[in-house]
Amino acid sequence: MAPTRTSALDGAPAFDGTSALDGTSALDDAPAFDATSPAPADLRHWETPYADALERHAARGPVALMVPGHGGDDLGLSARLAGYFGERPLQLDVPMLLDDIDLGEDSPLSRSLALAADAWGARRTWFLTGGASQANRIAALAVRGLGENILSQRSAHSSFSDGVLSAALVPSFVLPSIDSRHGVAHGVSPASLDEALTAATRAGRPADAVYIVSPSYFGAVADVAGLARVAHAHGAPLIVDGAWGPHFGFHPDLPESPARLGADLVVSSTHKLGGSLTQSAMLHLGHGPFADALEPLVERAVSITASTSTSALLQASLDIARHSLATGAELIGRSIAGADAFRKALRGDPRFGVLSDGFGAFDDIVAVDPLRVAIDVSGTGVSGHWLRQRLIDADGIFFEMSTATTLVALIGAGKTPDLARAHRALAAAADSAEARAEAAGGAAEEFPALPEAGPLRMPPRDAFFAGTELVPAAAAVGRISADTLAAYPPGIPNLIPGEEITAQTVAFLQAVAASPSGYVRGAVDPAVERFRVTARD
Repeated sequence: MAPTRTSALDGAPAFDGTSALDGTSALDDAPAFDATSPAPADLRHWETPYADALERHAARGPVALMVPGHGGDDLGLSARLAGYFGERPLQLDVPMLLDDIDLGEDSPLSRSLALAADAWGARRTWFLTGGASQANRIAALAVRGLGENILSQRSAHSSFSDGVLSAALVPSFVLPSIDSRHGVAHGVSPASLDEALTAATRAGRPADAVYIVSPSYFGAVADVAGLARVAHAHGAPLIVDGAWGPHFGFHPDLPESPARLGADLVVSSTHKLGGSLTQSAMLHLGHGPFADALEPLVERAVSITASTSTSALLQASLDIARHSLATGAELIGRSIAGADAFRKALRGDPRFGVLSDGFGAFDDIVAVDPLRVAIDVSGTGVSGHWLRQRLIDADGIFFEMSTATTLVALIGAGKTPDLARAHRALAAAADSAEARAEAAGGAAEEFPALPEAGPLRMPPRDAFFAGTELVPAAAAVGRISADTLAAYPPGIPNLIPGEEITAQTVAFLQAVAASPSGYVRGAVDPAVERFRVTARD
């Protein structure tokens, strides 16, 4: 008989307030938040200067003889647009360079940026409307002003690889720890970083900057303070891709903001869990020893990557998200309690497991984001990809992502979704006749071990812009790749422009491409039968 399809979330006890791997708070040494207080100590965070300025402008009922062309009303051709969104977004969608909004040193926008820097513990913050992808490109362009050599975590986001190409950086790499069973990339330990930086120096290419990722897609948090100390000891600033941790630092049971832990630049995808609108993000400059040198470099990089028609709606959403996070400790606590109850229910269900319960085996992981619930579904006999699609089709429940063996649920800070319903639907999907048929159709996929990267024989930018040719896979061995190829899972770039293609890399990419749930991003064809290589002289 199938297990009863109920969830322990119904009437589950409240979260015990722990998120570090040793069962204690990751913020034991941080100043305490009083979650019962209606506001943090700094009452300024109840203000939303930029968002309020937009409201004052709209309240004037201006006649707009300027862009945007919808004019801020529902007249003429704007009727359908206003009918779809409502008239309010049109009224607030104003252009840049307006008095009492963003002009002047003490403008509402400037005050909102200062409040954001204070909230995340930064020296300075920039609002971005091109997402964390823009922030990654800005970071790459900025640190190029310090030198051309960068040591990067190999599992960096593709937008940072784009920045490496744009800035003509020369990368060397440090591999993250890998959960080979689940095909998951975690983070980098201070010891691994120190070893990689020492090796780069011995090779005659000492790093001018370091780039790491924390937290990971699966909620693993690295020792940012330790990594910053190592990077600084080697004379390099630390860039932290904290895209998935914009909520860090706003509750005692969350990890601390990387800017307060010594990171020099922090990429923050505020829309992911911080509550702002999609495509809005922030970039934070820390208070470390490189701040004076980095600030003008970041400012210049922002100016060449930002739109000259920056969205007021996205910027207002960032201002409001900062206010909500800084004043919302009690609501965030409820989100953490709900996520922890979800994990407890999963632990009591023989069909599922909690991936973070095994994070203690990895020395690079020092804490876990409690608002990310990574579910081990390998015991169901079907893949995470199948379950995710089944839940979308049958129940309208959308998990953030899936791998062959996992599903990842993301709970926005201050949100309390119906996780009991999600658990019941997940259990029903795993017990369904369709799942039994799917499980009978084939064994779970096994991926080969990750190959070592080939030598970097050409600067990535030179290889990207070089003349190229397409060659069969067998003929590609020993040639220089012109493309970035990344196999999923685990999503780490296996080739970047300028690297030599090895037989092991070709075999690995083709094996992943042939598996039911694997694919290779950036490949010329789905089976990876051809490679784009630099042309011979």
